[in-house]
Amino acid sequence: MSTTEETVVPKAKETYLRLLKYVRPFRRQFGFAVAGMIVYGLTDTGFAALMKPMLDAGFVERDRSAIALVPVLIIAIFIVRGLAGFASTYYMSLIGWNVIKSMRREIFDKYLSMPTQFFDNASSGELISKVTFNAQNVAQAASNTLTVLIRDSLTVLGLFGLMFYLSWKLSLSFLIIGPVIGFLINKVSFTFRNISRGIQDSMGDVSHVIEEAVEGQRVVKIFGGQEYERRQFELANENNRRLNMSQTLAKAANVPLIQLLIASALAVIIYLATSGSLIDEISPGTFMAFVSAMLMLFAPMRRLTTLNVQLQKGIAAGESLFALLDLPSERDTGTRELDSVQGYVCFEDVVFRYEAGKPPVLNGVSLTVNPGETVALVGESGSGKTSLVNLLPRLYEAESGRVTIDGIEIDELRLQSLREKITYVSQDVTLFNDTIANNIAYGALQEVPLAQIREAAIAAHADDFINGLPEGYNTYIGENGVMLSGGQRQRLAIARALLKNAQILILDEATSALDTESERKVQQGLDNLRQGRTTLVIAHRLSTIENADRIVVMHQGRIAEQGTHAELLAKGGQYAYLHKLQFQS
Repeated sequence: MSTTEETVVPKAKETYLRLLKYVRPFRRQFGFAVAGMIVYGLTDTGFAALMKPMLDAGFVERDRSAIALVPVLIIAIFIVRGLAGFASTYYMSLIGWNVIKSMRREIFDKYLSMPTQFFDNASSGELISKVTFNAQNVAQAASNTLTVLIRDSLTVLGLFGLMFYLSWKLSLSFLIIGPVIGFLINKVSFTFRNISRGIQDSMGDVSHVIEEAVEGQRVVKIFGGQEYERRQFELANENNRRLNMSQTLAKAANVPLIQLLIASALAVIIYLATSGSLIDEISPGTFMAFVSAMLMLFAPMRRLTTLNVQLQKGIAAGESLFALLDLPSERDTGTRELDSVQGYVCFEDVVFRYEAGKPPVLNGVSLTVNPGETVALVGESGSGKTSLVNLLPRLYEAESGRVTIDGIEIDELRLQSLREKITYVSQDVTLFNDTIANNIAYGALQEVPLAQIREAAIAAHADDFINGLPEGYNTYIGENGVMLSGGQRQRLAIARALLKNAQILILDEATSALDTESERKVQQGLDNLRQGRTTLVIAHRLSTIENADRIVVMHQGRIAEQGTHAELLAKGGQYAYLHKLQFQS
């Protein structure tokens, strides 16, 4: 075995043992399934054993009384076999789908706890594929393969035991092929596992291309991207097909080779039994029972050899999922609760970069925001505006410096407690395929009565259009609010923020994509939302923040200047230059 294989085999064993932990909660059902498998395995041995009395007593000795019960026993064997097979299949399927459910829940929970940076670097198609495709392969390895492994192994052992009982001399010749089969299975395992990893990656690529084409279908149509998307999909699809065919080729070559070895052993046994002294030692019934047992070995041994393919697919999928589950979740080491909040926010000499070794996005930023103050952040794209406000709810962690709320470092606060005091409205509104009421009263707000939801909608200037919908607040709005206009979606986001009633408010380009009429209504809602709250506003359209208490101009990760609209215009610096550019255009 190569060094690589020596390293991989213990890892594969460790992965499979970890998979079996998901079966442990279902020990009782597993016991029923194993009992069914044992009985199922014994019925094959019992049927083969009936061949000896049926031939020797019935056809050679012509003793009718000796075989009177054989037909009844045959029916009884197959009734028992059917019940045992049903029990083992049902209970193992029950375990399998519970394992799938458990793993999907665990992966989904992991996604909910992962830091924002994880999603910045991951393909959503790949992440979805892990929950659907990979989890199912893992469950099959943990449950379905166990069914084949236990049931067919017991069948093989029972039939081998019968063969040794009938003739140990003939059985020894059959055992010669055992080590050869084991060697072949070991050699192809490494190949199957590598191919399975590639198949899972390629499924993630296929999902990713489909997702981008579906979500971006408007851009695809308008910019004539159909042919480009077809080419991208064809590359991913062809790679998936090629890898599956490689797996099929390995599987197709493996099975007949092993069957040829078994057939060769059968030919040798028939030759030995019909020549030399053995022919005098073995009765026709014994020989027929022996050959029946041997022929009945073919099916379970074939399944045991193909079991390796499914097992390696499950192990490869398990390695991928466990690598994800072992990633560190979002850091939540705080112990303090943030009860009443005044809204005093302070950034002190903050340095932040998205990746180690890259230039800092924020480089020594210090900013204080007083309770109830509205501070607008402006500057060219990439100046660090969004990065700065994302540090406040700890969507990202600062490399150095301090971020405090009312003098308390945010690292000392529990994440849930911190985020309860912050509300957020962005240009890219996220809505869910649910009712309007459930979208406004989302998450921790879901138990809020409809009267309060309506109050928030009225303050956000959303109640008028909601009442015009067929089912009012119970209207389903489609995926991401596709049935609503941009202004309507923004007003729902404002209503959600109003209902949360947090002391600190972040507005990220909340009106930049709206027409004049929609902007007017949304701006009225935002004015209501800002009242009495500490507000950080990110804006490119300077006309929307002229009334801010203070405007902070950012440039290349630093604060270039700050002051009121009038002060900054009079200063003639960076803000005056940006203002001039916008109003000239």
